[in-house]
Amino acid sequence: MISAETDFEPAANGPFEGPEKLLEIWFAPSAADCLDATSSTDGKFGLRRVPRVVWEEMLDIVKCKILSVVEGTETDAYLLRILEIARDHAGLPSVYRLFYSRKAFMFPERQMGPHREWRTEIQFLDNLFPNGSAYTIGKVNGDHWLLYLTSPTEGGSSTGGTAPSSPHLSPVDVDHPEPGSSNVNGNTSGEDNADADDFFESDYTIEIMMTHLSAEARAPFFNPAPPEEADATAGADGMALSSKLGITEIFPPHLTTLDAYSFSPCGYSSNALIKWRPDAGQNSAHPGEGYYTIHVTPEEGWSYASFECNVPLPHSPTDKATSVPDLKTLIRRVVDIFRPGRLTLTLFISCKDNDLTEEEEGESAVESAQRAFKSALTLPAGRADRAEGAEAECARDSAFAGLYKRTDKINYEFGGYDLAFASFELRSS
Repeated sequence: MISAETDFEPAANGPFEGPEKLLEIWFAPSAADCLDATSSTDGKFGLRRVPRVVWEEMLDIVKCKILSVVEGTETDAYLLRILEIARDHAGLPSVYRLFYSRKAFMFPERQMGPHREWRTEIQFLDNLFPNGSAYTIGKVNGDHWLLYLTSPTEGGSSTGGTAPSSPHLSPVDVDHPEPGSSNVNGNTSGEDNADADDFFESDYTIEIMMTHLSAEARAPFFNPAPPEEADATAGADGMALSSKLGITEIFPPHLTTLDAYSFSPCGYSSNALIKWRPDAGQNSAHPGEGYYTIHVTPEEGWSYASFECNVPLPHSPTDKATSVPDLKTLIRRVVDIFRPGRLTLTLFISCKDNDLTEEEEGESAVESAQRAFKSALTLPAGRADRAEGAEAECARDSAFAGLYKRTDKINYEFGGYDLAFASFELRSS
């Protein structure tokens, strides 16, 4: 389930802090491990069985409202203006894993509670999870990213367990699978069966956090309509804006269910469900539906846009328009929309063992991701035009000619996860 908190303040009340606080809580190693996974009659189990009214009662406590909901085959996405619920309504009594992360705040003094300082947040979380681990990744005096995580045995799980498999990063074409890859039923043939299972069952999250958006990119996210008028058409306006800017084309439209909201006087949020595997929802042990979320704060001086996605992306390009985009193509599509002056990328990839993330040519999955980051953002137009196949097509489709320089590159190995982190700045013309 995706919950995206969106509550934009007018600039008259002071600057709005764009970077979100991302909290991800696992109550079981996978959907298949939920107690009611095999007995569900409507395809919903675990937290998806919780009635909307229960969520609304909980959200009322923090004066937060549900703006819109889209339901998929494996995931529900809530646009918003948890733990007792998990125990009482879903039979999930303990936390299996927890991830809390955020980009460094622009205005930490405007935060409430423990969020003004990272060390205070750590203390708060340590009181709940005694064996959690906290990290600062990147330049402390520049763009950096903060992460707190627990392992399965540290989060209070009574069952323990291991992280999901590491992905086998090869192109995924949901319409025309190649021999040895997954077919429309999620089955595989040949010697690649184990690799395909690893790919499908991996935990994979890409974040693109962008600041200093260009004036041209910021302008569409301002809504001049009176608040009453804007609120009445916020959903329709958000969808129209998504189509106009190309957000609906980030993934193939036939795989995408999009829910978007345009705020008054400014701001934008969207959730999208991506059915990247045709048999999504039919087997809880083999997930085939993912999501992406976008949030935009467009005000000059503190502009910010974020993109988060958990769909496993291939690192090699494909020339089929019906396919999930490769990592480099996706980055280009997102950056072309928002045209940031600075951006930070993070990619989390789960693995059974950090030594098993090497691909056939000896390059680790995170190093392959770093290469995709750099190629997507620093490749000159001339070189892109001379590229072959889908890479050249991707470059020609790019409407934003900005080139970036990499300012930071860090790879991390955690228990069961690898992380690629990189920061970029727009080159001076």
